[in-house]
Amino acid sequence: MKKIVISTGGGDAPGLNAVIYAVVHACYRRGWEVYGSRNGYKGLLDMDELVRLGLEDVEGIYSLGGTIIGSTNKGDPFAMPVENLAGEIQVVDVSDKILKNFQRMGFDCHIAIGGDGSLEIARKFANKGMPVIGVPKTIDNDLEATDRTFGFDTAVATATEALDKLHSTAKSHDRVMVVEVMGRDAGWIALYSGISGGADAILIPEIPFDIGKVCDKIMDNALHEKDYAIIVVAEGAMALGGEVVSKGNGELGRSEVLLGGIGEWVASEIREKTEKDTRSLVLGHLQRGGSPTTFDRLLAMRFGAAAVRLVEKGIFGHMVALVSPHMSSVALEIAVKSRRKVDMKNDKVFTAREIGICLGD
Repeated sequence: MKKIVISTGGGDAPGLNAVIYAVVHACYRRGWEVYGSRNGYKGLLDMDELVRLGLEDVEGIYSLGGTIIGSTNKGDPFAMPVENLAGEIQVVDVSDKILKNFQRMGFDCHIAIGGDGSLEIARKFANKGMPVIGVPKTIDNDLEATDRTFGFDTAVATATEALDKLHSTAKSHDRVMVVEVMGRDAGWIALYSGISGGADAILIPEIPFDIGKVCDKIMDNALHEKDYAIIVVAEGAMALGGEVVSKGNGELGRSEVLLGGIGEWVASEIREKTEKDTRSLVLGHLQRGGSPTTFDRLLAMRFGAAAVRLVEKGIFGHMVALVSPHMSSVALEIAVKSRRKVDMKNDKVFTAREIGICLGD
């Protein structure tokens, strides 16, 4: 009998519970035990936060958003903020303690579900000797080693639905609506939802945009008796010669900045240059919530079942990956090495241009 522990790290995404559901059921069929580590690695740091997962605990959770064991993007065990006796916050490495607890509990494998940051942590634990299998999760769909990540399809569906609703209000008031979506380094959500939602312009991190070109598109609309416009902008997009717009630095122990604000900047520039009534809207964490789509639900379950098969084969230090139409695996070192960004030769970029969408260039 094997003993498995699951963790979900980083930002939440629709489909996390579906992975957990599949892992628990696949393990149950093999007579294995499954535990969940609450809030990332907290359960392995404080064993009171470990929870046994049986079939009754996962009944029906495949359709639910979020994760029943919680998640965190502040819990890097190799650089964890800890308050000392003097009340000061220090960044410490608690990975050795987590590894000892993992071994003390007799776990045979850790299934780490997360995006690039969480998988990088999983890689470090694998290098320390922990048997680890990664499951890719990111709504940005920016992991090169897998064709798709779960959460992306649901995020796109949410953004597209929002754009559909904005068309009617924009048209009613002859307004320009600027919609900011997630996408730090890759513009997949903006591109997919922008095309599907009938956007007039899509601004993504891969193409530094000329705000003048965007305004030209808006004014061209008026020549064709269309007095409104929908502009979709990824949070990591930036103007030619400009910088990424941010809200400031991230939490202690994280070097990355908190993105946000590019939508309002674009709206302000359009308002000033075209004198059009312009409003901005940030979809933010709406894209992370809700019930997973059929595609994400099925993909997540396939990932979970494939992860258990890797445990059975003793293949550790790998991430499960979709290499259509099959499930495969790739070494964690390779999985976290490169990001998938929008290629200018991608057919969806060609499609956007062919149907008259401005990409800011």
